[in-house]
Amino acid sequence: MSTLAQPEPATHSHTPAWAVEMEGIHKRFGAVRANDGVNLRVRPGTIHALVGENGAGKSTLMSILYGFYEADSGTLRIDGHAVRIRSAQDAIALGVGMVHQHFMLVENMSALDNVMLGAESSAWLHRAAPAARQRLQDLMQATGLHVALDTPVGDLPVGDRQRVEILKALFRGAKTLILDEPTAVLTPQEMAQLFDVLRRLRAQGSTLIVITHKLKEVMALCDHVTVMRAGTVVHETSVADTSVDALAQAMVGRAVHLMAPQQPADRSAGDVRLSAQDLHLTDAWGVPRLTGVSLQLRAGEIVGVAGVSGNGQSELLDVLSGLTAPQSGSLVVNGQSYQPSAWLHPTRARELGLAHVPEDRHARALVMSFEAWESAALGYEALPDNSTAGGWMRGSAMKIHTADMMDRFDVRPRDPLLVSAKFSGGNQQKLVLARELGRAPTVLLIGQPTRGVDIGAIEFIHGQLRRLRDAGCAVLLVSSELDEILALADRVVVMCQGVVTGELPVAECTETRLGVLMAGGQAA
Repeated sequence: MSTLAQPEPATHSHTPAWAVEMEGIHKRFGAVRANDGVNLRVRPGTIHALVGENGAGKSTLMSILYGFYEADSGTLRIDGHAVRIRSAQDAIALGVGMVHQHFMLVENMSALDNVMLGAESSAWLHRAAPAARQRLQDLMQATGLHVALDTPVGDLPVGDRQRVEILKALFRGAKTLILDEPTAVLTPQEMAQLFDVLRRLRAQGSTLIVITHKLKEVMALCDHVTVMRAGTVVHETSVADTSVDALAQAMVGRAVHLMAPQQPADRSAGDVRLSAQDLHLTDAWGVPRLTGVSLQLRAGEIVGVAGVSGNGQSELLDVLSGLTAPQSGSLVVNGQSYQPSAWLHPTRARELGLAHVPEDRHARALVMSFEAWESAALGYEALPDNSTAGGWMRGSAMKIHTADMMDRFDVRPRDPLLVSAKFSGGNQQKLVLARELGRAPTVLLIGQPTRGVDIGAIEFIHGQLRRLRDAGCAVLLVSSELDEILALADRVVVMCQGVVTGELPVAECTETRLGVLMAGGQAA
């Protein structure tokens, strides 16, 4: 039974209250110990980072604080008072708010209505709206969180939608605010604006807990940091007393060499492996997704595609890999030409040496109920080493081949019979990479290669992409992480609303310059 109790006065009234104290928090999901005796203390009026690899337990811990889960045992105090939080409503009543990575907004409702939703002061919305509007205008003036209150949320830029989420929490009286990966979908300019807002909230006495994997942002924004690994706290320190390297090592348990600078490849020496000209794609609802997109990939280079998610990058990967045919444009892959009336087919793409690692590994790269050896053959099951001329799969040979791939790509555990869903996110991604990179492609299209994977897997994946580039492959890398683009790419293409807004060699790229292009502006 949980030891969490209803609010009561703190027993040590002479001790200055922490904004949040979590002591001895235990939480199990079956045999998995998500939190194993976790202690966390957050000072009032500070920005506190919570970092760790996938599965470290940080999201579970914050879900307990926000009432999504209830701890199996442990003590939770808010402002020095022991509390029991059994729902999000309990958390909100205690002044705890949360801004989720995936926004909880109704897109066809206005910003004002979204903020009011669930917190109306009257059953008659038209009566409650004027008071809510005035209160929001006061909040916006005090915090700098300015948004167009009458605009449907779906029409707002991503940064403004996040501001609506923060306003929602503040409107409900949040004094402690949890932010889950708050910069994941922001341009550099939007990120800088967010940091200004968070610093202003801190100066006004708010307490902020930031879940993030971006250690540079921890160093730039936060006052204190707690590192979790395998369900426990392994390191806590003030940001002034640590470094990115020290935090990375604490997260993984070993030294990590991440996103090291590289020498740009000599692009003039490589042959053109893929050329796309004037691609136009409109979706089933009549929305333009690609407008006049042209690009070339050369042997021995990585071309990065930068942009806020949802600006045509996904559709570009689909078109180039043969999953979708555009309405107009042309494509040449290793000397073979294609037009919309007879577009490249994914099977033919593989025959031409084009490999594709999709952005969403769960939906498009793996069958989660398949065993690893089955997922490792997806798209390649008709090859002679995987099946007979009569179409029968060579199961034993495929399992041996998968075990070898798992060894070469450090997939853990090295068990070809393990169901795909049982692997961690990082190891699922390595399994997909083993399948697509293991056959030495001449062209690789890869989307969000390190999304949702831990810092150790990021180091490994980056190394594999560089090795493939150095072996002469032409790589198109789509990533929402600018640090990743700048660390890996030799040349950067920027997209906004389905249009290429700029193309630069990486030596000429800065976050500010790319951010302007990502927002649809022109590079200086």
